[in-house]
Amino acid sequence: MNVAIIARLTVREAFRRKVILGVVLLSLAFIALYALGFHLFRDNYLSLEARRSARTGAGPAPSYAVSASAMVLLGLYTVNFLTGIMTIFAAVGTVAGEIEAGTLDAIVPKPISRWQIITGKYLGFALMLSAYIALMVCGVALTAHLVGHYGPPHLVHGTLLVILVSMILLSLTMLGSTLFSTMTNGIIVFMLYGVAVTGGLVEQLGTALNSDTMVKIGVGSSILLPSDSMWRLASYVVQPSLAISFIGPNPLGTTVPPSDRAVHYSIVYCLMLVIGSVLVFQRRDL
Repeated sequence: MNVAIIARLTVREAFRRKVILGVVLLSLAFIALYALGFHLFRDNYLSLEARRSARTGAGPAPSYAVSASAMVLLGLYTVNFLTGIMTIFAAVGTVAGEIEAGTLDAIVPKPISRWQIITGKYLGFALMLSAYIALMVCGVALTAHLVGHYGPPHLVHGTLLVILVSMILLSLTMLGSTLFSTMTNGIIVFMLYGVAVTGGLVEQLGTALNSDTMVKIGVGSSILLPSDSMWRLASYVVQPSLAISFIGPNPLGTTVPPSDRAVHYSIVYCLMLVIGSVLVFQRRDL
């Protein structure tokens, strides 16, 4: 019961600070720009295709599904990246900020366990982020369907993986908030997020260049923070096989997806960080 109360208060606080309103307005602006971009892309593609077919000796054009898949992948990558940044910003001071402000002094003496505070805050943020990701993915998919006349495969599977990316970052940020000040936590988590993204790019280059060393560097960064590996798996499942083979390794996707063990590791990773947050907060002086 107390966990549900803390979760509800976390969501209410986000509304009170107009975080939700700002995110919704900016997200609508993104979807509008994305729809315009998809419309211009489709018109230009059809025009190019018409000119290509009119010329003799022109090479075969790639399938429209390949190009449309790339547009969908770009939209989903943007959603994943922006949600990652939003997750860190939203939760960076969830514990440290309230300790610094003295807010928890009025809560902890009440009959609410510290583990309930951490769990409630985590569930509150998780609920908001999951709903946001689901709505944004629906916006991208609906734009692709209505404007581009294209539907990506396995969208539910991909959406769940993008949500897992956000949960990984949320777990890490929550743990950091119990250990460090708000500013220090933000710097550390942003740097780790950047390391994970860079490691994923290094692994992609290593795959293209057949470099085992570069691939191992990418795998090591995925062990440290598996957020980027889960995105690469999400990008793989939402693309048709033709697009994967045609485009090859690229900064937005992958041709060699992480295994199911990577998904299991990521889930355990989240659970261990949340448990770590509870244990650290239990022993922290307010």
